[in-house]
Amino acid sequence: MIDSDYWARYYEVTAERPAWPTVRRAIELFAAESQPAPQASPRLAVDLGCGAGRDTRELLKAGWRVLAIDRESAAIAAVEAATASHLRIALEGRVADLAVVDMPSCDLVNASLSLPFLPRDAFWDAWGRIRAALPVGGRFAAMLFGDRDGSAVDPSMTCPSSAEIRARLASFELEHWDDREEDTHTALGEPHHFHLVEFVALRVAPG
Repeated sequence: MIDSDYWARYYEVTAERPAWPTVRRAIELFAAESQPAPQASPRLAVDLGCGAGRDTRELLKAGWRVLAIDRESAAIAAVEAATASHLRIALEGRVADLAVVDMPSCDLVNASLSLPFLPRDAFWDAWGRIRAALPVGGRFAAMLFGDRDGSAVDPSMTCPSSAEIRARLASFELEHWDDREEDTHTALGEPHHFHLVEFVALRVAPG
């Protein structure tokens, strides 16, 4: 289990990094659709495992409301501190475990390198709650570790195969998919073999 000191160092290193491509792609896809009426509330995104807020801030700047969730209180504090004052009204931070947190109905669930840190049963249970939170027309943007990632040997983590991920997206239309491997370093400089599976998926059917 990775401890709070590790995450504190991770937030410090990544706080100023740009949003991940998956969330930027999701924002673009929504923007290309017909816009809500001027009097309508801004769209709502749930950012699971928000970390220091690189994706949350991108969503806020694009005019979204964001529920930013992380099990580490230091993450929520970092997000709130880094959010411009005029955007804070659209931000709600919540300290909660992704294994059990309830998610409201929303337009977008974003999970960038957060779900893999759940054990297998909790991972797929969270996946089910994500599906339940997304109506038809909602989107799921995620970055996961695949089964050939260096973390796949850790029994406390979940690194599903690309085929399993696709099978679990049966009620979605894949709008973006990237499955790649590389030997590089983690944000904290540790050597690591990455197998990254990134996608943006549109909910097209209930169930």
